[in-house]
Amino acid sequence: MTFDPNILGNFTLFGIAFGAAFIAALWLSLVIWTYRDIRSRARDPLARVLAVLVVAVLFLPGLLVYAILRPARTLEEEYQRTLEEEALLQTIEEVPVCPGCSRHIEPDWMACPHCHTRLKKRCHQCGRLMELPWNLCPYCTTPAPGMRRENITMEDALQALPVEPPADEAAPAPVESMETETPEPADENQAEPGKNAEESAGSQG
Repeated sequence: MTFDPNILGNFTLFGIAFGAAFIAALWLSLVIWTYRDIRSRARDPLARVLAVLVVAVLFLPGLLVYAILRPARTLEEEYQRTLEEEALLQTIEEVPVCPGCSRHIEPDWMACPHCHTRLKKRCHQCGRLMELPWNLCPYCTTPAPGMRRENITMEDALQALPVEPPADEAAPAPVESMETETPEPADENQAEPGKNAEESAGSQG
């Protein structure tokens, strides 16, 4: 049985062609995979182009370099992590803390029991608690004392003033007993000489 060298050459060419096609397909698939991967991990167009060029030029070594330098998380993972951090921060901010000592306080406390920092004030009209910067009670719409009121009429200003009783009714009636003069008692030192004279006259009689 004779071996035809043409058949061996054909198989060799077929193997080389198959290997070249496989390598070309692998190269193209790695370039496409790199583009998709970097697009899901970075928004910068320059970073995307550089990643694709590294893999396209260096092939397998470029893929290794890209795997080392690519971002650790995808954009979706970063977004989910940001949402978790915001939810955690919101939970922390909802817990009331004292502005003076940063300790936990209750919402209805007027002062911190730890550092004695004033936390809230009470409305003088309805008695509800208000924040210190508030100049108007949100429950009864009463302005806080000392606040400048705009667009107020003269009648409203007069109604807000306390009513004082008339001067005649407010003055107390004079007491007659206070006006009468009470006799002052005589000085004991002045009465003693007369008494001593009477006693000496009686003894002589």
